Amino acid sequence: MFLHVLEARYLGDYRVWLYFSDGTSGEVDLNGELDGPVFGPLRDVELFKRFTVHHHTLAWENGADLAPEFLHQRLRAAA
Repeated sequence: MFLHVLEARYLGDYRVWLYFSDGTSGEVDLNGELDGPVFGPLRDVELFKRFTVHHHTLAWENGADLAPEFLHQRLRAAA
């Protein structure tokens, strides 16, 4: 089964509420994931909060995206 992000909402700071195609939903904090040349610019909260759901995952205008499986794993680890 392929996992898809169906819905995402900005909560504040680097936290996002996600709803997945398997019915799982909840909050993930991506603060620890924003390093390197692609993700580092997302430390600017104004840029971070402008994500979209694109190709079934979170994506940003600078080309950064996170795999839905990674996001799902982070959600489950936080639960």
